[in-house]
Amino acid sequence: MISLKGLTKRYGGRTAVDDLSLEVRPGAVTGFLGPNGAGKSTTMRLVLGLDRPTSGTALIGGMPYHKLKNPLRTVGALLDARALHPGRSGYAHLAALATGNGIPRRRVAEVLETVGMAGAARKRAGTLSLGMSQRLGIAAALLGEPEVLMFDEPVNGLDPDGVRWIRGLMRELAGEGRTVFVSSHLMSEMQQTADHLVVIGKGRLIRDAPLAEVIAGSSLTAVVVRTPHARELAATLRAAGIDVARPAENELVATGAPVERVGDLAHEAGIRLHELRTREASLEQAYQELTEQSMEYGARRAGA
Repeated sequence: MISLKGLTKRYGGRTAVDDLSLEVRPGAVTGFLGPNGAGKSTTMRLVLGLDRPTSGTALIGGMPYHKLKNPLRTVGALLDARALHPGRSGYAHLAALATGNGIPRRRVAEVLETVGMAGAARKRAGTLSLGMSQRLGIAAALLGEPEVLMFDEPVNGLDPDGVRWIRGLMRELAGEGRTVFVSSHLMSEMQQTADHLVVIGKGRLIRDAPLAEVIAGSSLTAVVVRTPHARELAATLRAAGIDVARPAENELVATGAPVERVGDLAHEAGIRLHELRTREASLEQAYQELTEQSMEYGARRAGA
């Protein structure tokens, strides 16, 4: 488990991470979301001891990274896939990590096979594409069979088959009871992969909740109802404090209540329904609503 308590990091007069407290629990894929400059990469660097916090703590399994006896066996991370010697082969890179961390050499061949790089293991790292470099970085993260895994933008450079593969890998790792913490800007991918979401903006926590709850909380998530008694149902729902719009004569769109509540109210009022369904917002829509006040860097819209 990853535990952050009051984690703060300042660079001069700029606060990159601001009093961040949360827990990333095992057995789930936790998506780490936020606009550019929100502090996601800085947070991950603080967890891994690559930066020192101004205040607060970042613990892995109850201990700071620098006190872990076997770091690579406890936490595996991919932050920068290009951060390795360009003249060294992928195999040599992983072998050096294994030797330095007391990991059996057989694991090198195993992780290369897992990430689909067995046939490219002897190529120099500097000649690898970004996608292949990502696979090699993931292999390094898996090398020590750690209980905690952290990935920063792991699908960068991967082709569609690679994206499906990493999605399945993360869910498989979480299914084994590991802690999987992944940062990404690809909302559609996170919607298919994550169980839980942590959203930050300007270094501060915005939301820490299950994926389904984040989407359900969007104002664009609504209940669509078709009924020949739309006017009567609208009055019933409004009396119960539910917002209602009537886009068509026999159709209502209700917000602020789950589909079960709308159905129960219709039943209690004796109103016949022809359709009752939830219209979910996308994660991208929910995310935009959550972060619209936290955009530090944004391009001017065309025509503005």
